[in-house]
Amino acid sequence: MCTVATMDISVVIPVYNEEKCIEETLRRVGAFMSLKPWSWELIVSSDGSTDKTDEIVRAIIEKRGDGKVKLLAAGKNAGKGAVVRRGALEAQGKHILVTDADLSAPIKESDKLLAALEGGCDVAVGSRAMREKGCDVQQSFKRRLAGRIFNVLVRLLVLKDFQDTQCGFKCFKKEAARALFREQVLNGFSFDVEILFLAKKRGLKVKEVPVMWREAKSSKVKLFRDSLGMLKELMFLRKRYRIRIV
Repeated sequence: MCTVATMDISVVIPVYNEEKCIEETLRRVGAFMSLKPWSWELIVSSDGSTDKTDEIVRAIIEKRGDGKVKLLAAGKNAGKGAVVRRGALEAQGKHILVTDADLSAPIKESDKLLAALEGGCDVAVGSRAMREKGCDVQQSFKRRLAGRIFNVLVRLLVLKDFQDTQCGFKCFKKEAARALFREQVLNGFSFDVEILFLAKKRGLKVKEVPVMWREAKSSKVKLFRDSLGMLKELMFLRKRYRIRIV
């Protein structure tokens, strides 16, 4: 097992009731990482899952026996922002990749984000809005429309620098992740906006990178309910950081 000093990359996967896909997800991510000349760890950060997700992950950890897969199990559901924060702060890799459990962005797309970090960026953000050859985005009209409306609100209320803040595929240099997630307070889905706002506030170099993305049928996002909650979170950020968009 790699020491903290030599860990190259940590993959943080936030999960909530993902018993149907978590085993295959860990297999795919582990297989991809094993093909690379990297030292790595895979951190599953569970948001108080009530199904067999945690049990499945524990069985995989025991079967592997190499310490590369770890489980952070929360006692209760707190929100995606909370479990991503916990996973990112526990991660030991010099680069920290956050990816959703459904792998809507294929794990191979991480090469693009890591290349951006190696090129001098502190944070690389997967984007479904930016288009590039080989970056096909498959998304329902309803989800695409909701995303565009939310992005307009983000630009008006908090942050106007990004075309897509909500793609669950982001990569951080360790030092940047430590600074940002220690300051982040939102536990809901708008935590991405807060993280990017804090990055810009600190003068960190952030790059938005076009990625391939396919909407998963098992998505936990409830568009109407979660959109209202996210709007409230944007207003909270505006007040907390005294934001004035010019």
